Amino acid sequence: MDVVRKEMIAMLLAGGQGSRLGVLTAKVAKPAVAFGGKYRIIDFPLSNCINSGIDTVGVLTQYQPLRLNSHIGIGIPWDLDRNSGGVSVLPPYERSVNSEWYTGTANAIFQNMDYMESYHPEYVLILSGDHIYKMDYEVMLDFHKENNADVTIATMPVPLEEAGRFGIVIADENKKIEEFEEKPEHPRSNLASMGIYIFSWDVLKEALFAMKDQSGCDFGKHIIPYCHEKGQRLFAYEYNGYWKDVGTLGSYWEANMELIHLIPEFNLYEEYWKIYTKSDIIEPQYLSADSVVERCIIGSGSEIYGEVYGCVIGAGVTIGKGTVVRDSIIMKDTRIGDNVVIDKSIIAENCRIGNNVTLGVGDEVPNKLNESVYSFGLVTVGEDSVIPDGVSVGKNTAISGVTEQADYPNGILASGEAIIKAGD
Repeated sequence: MDVVRKEMIAMLLAGGQGSRLGVLTAKVAKPAVAFGGKYRIIDFPLSNCINSGIDTVGVLTQYQPLRLNSHIGIGIPWDLDRNSGGVSVLPPYERSVNSEWYTGTANAIFQNMDYMESYHPEYVLILSGDHIYKMDYEVMLDFHKENNADVTIATMPVPLEEAGRFGIVIADENKKIEEFEEKPEHPRSNLASMGIYIFSWDVLKEALFAMKDQSGCDFGKHIIPYCHEKGQRLFAYEYNGYWKDVGTLGSYWEANMELIHLIPEFNLYEEYWKIYTKSDIIEPQYLSADSVVERCIIGSGSEIYGEVYGCVIGAGVTIGKGTVVRDSIIMKDTRIGDNVVIDKSIIAENCRIGNNVTLGVGDEVPNKLNESVYSFGLVTVGEDSVIPDGVSVGKNTAISGVTEQADYPNGILASGEAIIKAGD
């Protein structure tokens, strides 16, 4: 059999639960969450790969992989359906001995050593499946080669007060990394790792084997420090474009809203850097004579009978008569009744909102269930949820499951409260 050699292959980490997205990821992995009315988050790194000329991508899945697997399929939308290479979905699998879940980012890569080995790559690109950005990885590879680097870390400047949330690099004037600190308490630099790495294959292999017994083996905590201590050549590739980690409800909502700015920070409509996705063939959208739509993205197959202002609406959504929706994300196949008022809400796929419902009223109060997740003044509704007629819902609230009138004392879910039905 001919040996297929690939100069660079990509390994895309898409196993994350995304617990900071709360009920949005109760049934679906974070990379499979809808984004921008038409896409899923994973479409962005996958499209970057094909736009950068990388035709071999391993997608490592773990948590709730079904939606992700059916979305990716054999990779046709990204032109990744190939006889040699293409896209491969790589879940943890049973071995005869020592079968285990992926316990950390590097452990997940280590468990797929045979997959990588089969392409005899010179370089391996490690990516996260949950960031929104456009990047030409080929330019990063050129930088890696020019510097004769062993490891190149994509970095970007962040405000110093936020630097403690990231892996921080300290580099000299030639961008050679002198120090690397994972989430430092007192950051000495504002150059943050984006979790995008290019490794020369021999260096990656050696480091993965050396660190394989570390529990929860991780790139930021284990592999990068190991390579640095071994005296490997680490370089910082500085990126200055749009990049968003949509790991919290606030940043997810913000990134969607930025798509509809007059001059969007992130442009979905650039001819030369297309974002590809799996598209169902569905009918065009319909706007009734009474509808009002201002500054929105409206997915195909949607029917708008009410008023929609500054929203991102997915495919197959129905918005009833007399209904007003503002500053919200409504995902596909959700049906919203008549005379509903919705402000600053995220409503996941396939929900049913009854008539005369009001979402997003009252004052902001810290959420009792999980203050750090359900904040930003948002109403968050998980997929397949039902909200009955005539109820009011406050801010910093979460709803998941088929709810009934009885779940709302006096017809109200107060700000800071949550209804999570068993089985959801």
